[in-house]
Amino acid sequence: MMFKAVIFDLDGTLLNTIDDLADSSNYVLAAKGYPVFTSEQYKKFVGNGAAILMKRIHPAGTSQEELDEALAQFQVYYNAHKDIKTAPYPGIPELLARLKAREFRLCVLSNKPHEISTQIIRHYFGDETFDIIMGKSSDFPVKPDPASCHYLIDRLGADKSEVLYVGDSNVDMQTARNAGLVKCGVCWGFRSEDELKAEGADYLAHSADDIFELATGGTQ
Repeated sequence: MMFKAVIFDLDGTLLNTIDDLADSSNYVLAAKGYPVFTSEQYKKFVGNGAAILMKRIHPAGTSQEELDEALAQFQVYYNAHKDIKTAPYPGIPELLARLKAREFRLCVLSNKPHEISTQIIRHYFGDETFDIIMGKSSDFPVKPDPASCHYLIDRLGADKSEVLYVGDSNVDMQTARNAGLVKCGVCWGFRSEDELKAEGADYLAHSADDIFELATGGTQ
């Protein structure tokens, strides 16, 4: 099997963002005197968007008004500190360059707000690497709803069979399944290999080279 396009998740797939996400979330919690969490714990909290993240880390019964205020505080702080500890995973910049050299169409699909997704991707990978960067907006439901995937496929002018979806979590595997795409789970991200298997990952990648081999059908 050989593909023509790849849709990548962002957090936990292309970039290790967990420490900046954790620090920003803990800033909000500490300001209120609430307990904070470790980066490892945050790997279970993230993935469904910042609004759900705030709900998960606040005490049960926290009012919606307080959660909305926390979300606003988080977004301001994270936007100012989103590239302090964040870095690409090993081999990812090289993988993207190799795929571009093979004329692959590359996309990013994230539940992170669209503006921040665009800024952070361009900061680490430049302006020319990805054909389309798509973050959370009011135009589409967040993943795992497949509407955003369908939109990307339409914009690419591709058939579903030509598009590989790559992500690190149950949300990503669900998104790909809901969109009818081949699912590749990366084993270096925020969730476990067992979770990816349980969600029906068609392939597992233990290195960036594994993604290249899968996308190109093993051709050199």
